[in-house]
Amino acid sequence: MRHDWIADILAVIDSGSFARAAELRNITQSAFTRRIDAIEAQLGGPLFDRRRRPVALLPAARTLERSLRAAMQVQSGLLQEAAEVASGSGSITLACQHAISATVSPGIVRALSRSGLEPVRIRSGNRDECLVMLLSGAADLVISYAVPDAGPETGGFEERRIGHDRLMPVAHPGLSRRADGRMSVVAYPADVFFGGLVAELWLDLPEGVLLHRRAETALTLAAYRYAIEGLAVAWLPEALVAEDIRVGRLCRVADAGPDLALEIRMIRLAGGGRERARRGWDVILDASAPGSERLP
Repeated sequence: MRHDWIADILAVIDSGSFARAAELRNITQSAFTRRIDAIEAQLGGPLFDRRRRPVALLPAARTLERSLRAAMQVQSGLLQEAAEVASGSGSITLACQHAISATVSPGIVRALSRSGLEPVRIRSGNRDECLVMLLSGAADLVISYAVPDAGPETGGFEERRIGHDRLMPVAHPGLSRRADGRMSVVAYPADVFFGGLVAELWLDLPEGVLLHRRAETALTLAAYRYAIEGLAVAWLPEALVAEDIRVGRLCRVADAGPDLALEIRMIRLAGGGRERARRGWDVILDASAPGSERLP
């Protein structure tokens, strides 16, 4: 059904009057009445009981209202998104690693919204998935973790550091060792970013510390829940667990080795990409600069 038909029908439903609906649709009452007559003719029968005051849908048509409102919302969203794409402004899409979506992204959304870039769409994935979204045009910018001494991504990317974090081993205070003395841990798959980092940290565990892999997940937020529930030690970003450590829901596991410093980096296509990507880049850099509302 056409967008303007749905808008006309809903205007009558919401106002209860053809005259008030015509005002809402910014046309004369006679022109609006002719439009409703034309819609009903196209559909093959009347929709409204014109004898009632306020005017209402006929009983057979009342089941349509929910579907009409849903269709209106979808169509309006599509029209807005198409206009934003055509103009190169408005909404912006960020691809973030899962943990960053839960920790750093709120501050970024706040900064972008204040600058008129909204809605801000957050797409979560592992680091490689985020880069694919950027290359395919599904995302304007990527926000991801990197180790401080890692070089920039190759292949037509530009990146900047916008914050710091630490990867640290944490567990529920009540977690105890297994009967054989092994430490229960959450592992990450080898093909995800944290998987490679944690595997390297495990090579330098204190002498005598042996591990029991109790679970494996690619989702940092799932590993966080396993730690909160007392299932195992999990290596998690400090920004994600700082409040839990402060109130005693989690504690740092002293004999699980050292923390690992992390950088939070913003990545875009070389050349800046679309206009909204260039605007978002500048806004986020300003938000992460010294003296501003810094990101973690």
